[in-house]
Amino acid sequence: MAKDYARTDRIAEQIQRELAGLLRLEVKDPRVQKVTITGVEVTNDYSHAKVFYTTLDGASKQLQEGLERAAGFLRSQLAHAMKLRIIPQLHFVYDVSIERGSHLSQLIDQAVASDTKLSKE
Repeated sequence: MAKDYARTDRIAEQIQRELAGLLRLEVKDPRVQKVTITGVEVTNDYSHAKVFYTTLDGASKQLQEGLERAAGFLRSQLAHAMKLRIIPQLHFVYDVSIERGSHLSQLIDQAVASDTKLSKE
């Protein structure tokens, strides 16, 4: 019988909560002030973590550079906050799912509007 809630999932959620707080309160770099952490995936050996993020301004090279520059600080703060033997290397990946969902929503709205327009004629 497989576990319903793996330890890697619990660690990923804890990392997500800690990173969100650290980015909001501790990181002083203005490039990363308005970042939302949408998810974290941790490898089975806890050596690497993909941190998915999004922002209202869209993806930018400066934002990615700011996150990569803060990765060492964030990792050291995670080491203090979490009692793990291995703190994963942080790899930041822009999450396009929000933009894709917004685009699909606009397409649906356009289709409904054109359908309503055709039914009135």
